[in-house]
Amino acid sequence: MAEVEQISKIKCHYQETAVIRKMASFLCENILINNPIRTRPVIVLAIGTDRSTGDSLGPLVGTKLKNTTSPGLFLYGTLEEPVHAVNLPEIIEEINKRHHDPFIIAIDACLGRSENIGYITLSMGSLKPGAGVHKELPAVGDISFTATVNIGGYMEYFMLQNTRLSVVMNLANCIASSIKLGYQMFLQKSKYPLSSDDLWNKFSCITNLTEPKL
Repeated sequence: MAEVEQISKIKCHYQETAVIRKMASFLCENILINNPIRTRPVIVLAIGTDRSTGDSLGPLVGTKLKNTTSPGLFLYGTLEEPVHAVNLPEIIEEINKRHHDPFIIAIDACLGRSENIGYITLSMGSLKPGAGVHKELPAVGDISFTATVNIGGYMEYFMLQNTRLSVVMNLANCIASSIKLGYQMFLQKSKYPLSSDDLWNKFSCITNLTEPKL
């Protein structure tokens, strides 16, 4: 029997058709693979700072998720209590002390080519916070969201400060909705083996989730 190759990442523009559905399904399947009997707490680690428009992606996602109450889901990083370069090692240590064998969903903004602005990449494995601005910080995450908010390669701090807020908000809305839906799909699928299509139809009606319009 041939082995089915597991997809290691997906990349979508926030205006793409069915972007929330694609990312939620990918997230759900990967949490299930790594946490099939729900023994691992799931941590959303939203990295960034509210002092920079481009780098506020993580705290915005965290703030949009902070009123989400789901069993086994824990949030670090909001506009009020951001997780950033200074306190990241301390927060990682706190997570590991409080939660046994956590499954971490890491979120961070990044800089890149102009044609990649507005794209979100959801990858299995960790991300390296601060790499775009030449900071040495520990890699973090079992699965990670990165979103390209502006052009990189030169004057990185200036580019982050001069990023369009509308782009960051749209990316944050997309990621937060994908996490919310993906986790609810995971909770249901770990109980009942429904298909991703069935789960999408169920939760899009309950939560009034819709795809971004072009």
